[in-house]
Amino acid sequence: MDKQTVLVGVDIGGTNTEVGFVDESGNVVKSTSFATNAHDVAQKFLHKLKSTIDEECARLSDRYVCRGIGIAAPNVNYLNGTIEAPANLNWGTVNLVEILGDDYEQPIRIINDANAAALGEMGFGLAQDMKNFIVITLGTGLGSGIVINGEILHGSSGMAGELGHTTVVVDGRQCGCGKTGCLEAYVSANGIRRTTIELMSQMPYDGVLATVSFDKLTAKMVSDAAHKADPLALAVLERTGSILGRKLADVVACLDPEAFILMGGVVNTGELLLEPIRRHFECHLLPVFRGKVAMLSSEMPAGRPAILGATMLLK
Repeated sequence: MDKQTVLVGVDIGGTNTEVGFVDESGNVVKSTSFATNAHDVAQKFLHKLKSTIDEECARLSDRYVCRGIGIAAPNVNYLNGTIEAPANLNWGTVNLVEILGDDYEQPIRIINDANAAALGEMGFGLAQDMKNFIVITLGTGLGSGIVINGEILHGSSGMAGELGHTTVVVDGRQCGCGKTGCLEAYVSANGIRRTTIELMSQMPYDGVLATVSFDKLTAKMVSDAAHKADPLALAVLERTGSILGRKLADVVACLDPEAFILMGGVVNTGELLLEPIRRHFECHLLPVFRGKVAMLSSEMPAGRPAILGATMLLK
């Protein structure tokens, strides 16, 4: 029996790395994940990534042959393929294509993770009929993939689309990128943790989150508490939705997209977060845009858009 070909898609997140094996029809025939361990150096991460790919390819070898690797990662420079000092990873600047190229004969391609997610949504998700849209990934950080006239916006230096590092609070919180007041520092999973601690110090509160130390607190705990009508958690989501909604309204004035597509672990909170985002977004839009820009939640499984988008580079 002739073996089918599969492409390896890798989505490197600040918390977890997803690895999927995609057939010629865009079906993920096998997937796995491992902890990124953001404080590790790039070489240690690459050893784990290579062993994961090799082990899974061996398991699939009776039916499939792997013919290429597509990698979605933060802070990828489109022009030279390097990952340049990602805010949530202790890597500095590395060229994964060159390093992995010493171990693989198959072609290797790399793309910014949010851009990969945008390609995945355009090829297989909600954006199949869209030409102008923006993907927002909300997890450990905030990524944004911008599509204009059916093409990913890369910019003159290859690094366009860093909405997470635009300012929302002058002289605000320290961000992992080195700046202060960045959007990412307020609406990412880490931002939600920080807002929870801030509000807890400002209001009377003896709920379930009061007993959790900051180093153990997670955005999911806040989400779970909000679903139980915890007043502090609901206030955190309201503030998060306000900040993100206002900033995305500003983006519309510049880029005029037909939709935003939100995805990532933070978005799993559902309508308790999406409703305040939409409300503050509509309220702060330039009047000419009101009621015209959709605010959508991706319908694809976690990590799937970026995995599929990364493999599309190999077709």
